[in-house]
Amino acid sequence: MSLKRFIFILIAAFLFLNACKKNNQFTIGGRITHAEGDTVYLEELLVSSTRPVAKEVIDKNGEFEFKGEVSIPTFYLLKLSDNKFVTLVVDSTDNVIVEADAANFGKEYIVRGSLGSIQIKELTENLYHTERKLDSLRQLNNLYKGNPDFESLNANWNKEYAALVEEQSLYSKNFVLNNPFSMASVFALYQKYKDQSYVIKDLQTMRTAASALHAIYPNSMLVNALYENTLSLVRQEKAAQVKKFIEEEGVNSPDILLPNIDGEEIALSSLRGKVVLVHFWAAEEPGSRVLNSLLADAYKKYKSKGLEIYQVNLGVNRSEWIDAIDQDELTWINVGDLKGSNSARLKYNIQSIPYNYLLDKEGNIVAKNLTGINLDKALARLLN
Repeated sequence: MSLKRFIFILIAAFLFLNACKKNNQFTIGGRITHAEGDTVYLEELLVSSTRPVAKEVIDKNGEFEFKGEVSIPTFYLLKLSDNKFVTLVVDSTDNVIVEADAANFGKEYIVRGSLGSIQIKELTENLYHTERKLDSLRQLNNLYKGNPDFESLNANWNKEYAALVEEQSLYSKNFVLNNPFSMASVFALYQKYKDQSYVIKDLQTMRTAASALHAIYPNSMLVNALYENTLSLVRQEKAAQVKKFIEEEGVNSPDILLPNIDGEEIALSSLRGKVVLVHFWAAEEPGSRVLNSLLADAYKKYKSKGLEIYQVNLGVNRSEWIDAIDQDELTWINVGDLKGSNSARLKYNIQSIPYNYLLDKEGNIVAKNLTGINLDKALARLLN
């Protein structure tokens, strides 16, 4: 390779890299009146803290400018002080312009050049107006305490208060559902009232945005935090549902009516008077069959004392079901509709298999997901 060609390649590579760098470069600038000579700060908003990025002295014309590089939309705080700041979400190549007065910085401002930042401003302003109305109702409540008409007035104010909260919640949820791929939706999901309660309390809305954003921005710390937080809430909700189900439905556990391998329909409720292990599995999944030998041991030991096993197949393959019953020597009740037995699965909130519930002779749920020695102990306690 000639020297001239080598130099040409180096120059081309430099220009390419420089172009890439410029393509990721953003600017944040603007004008803040009555703040000449003051310092404006730029901080990156992290999951539970902020990171100082830069600071600039505002010139005699009230103008300032920051430059930086990002590869994904990133949250920044533009601050005059801890109580005066503007939240921005900045993407690569954005040229963000902020105009405001120092006196009301953060409450009244104009922002251009960043759709996400404009959306955040709209979300902030909407919540601010709602908070002002809620404050007015709180003040009326305090002012009229002791008034002869207080109870009737308070009832009307409570209705108005609830309506404002519902209206704000609906506005924020609709924003997220209409903008699931916007980073401003992360901001919306974490907005709080003055009492620190969240504006959006709907888990489905969180799931929609968290899934969409995680697919687009898997490297964003804030998106990952939202995604993990949402997964945690989903797990908590499922656990709460199971607990509520056991507490409220245990006395009359939901009935199941499904056919066995010969097409004979057998109802779970027909087994009242016996201790019943309701066991969910899928015949075509080897991992789901691992407990069958343990169930066989328990059935052999406790059948004569009043144990029955009601095994629900969530699978869809008839030949696999027949083979599993034969190979694993399953001599108890086995039912399934070969369509996933979804009604039974939903009634008992089955999220994974194998899984089981133990019912006493009255049909009360007394334990769940028992295996090995724990199953033996539970059966011994009920049947010995």
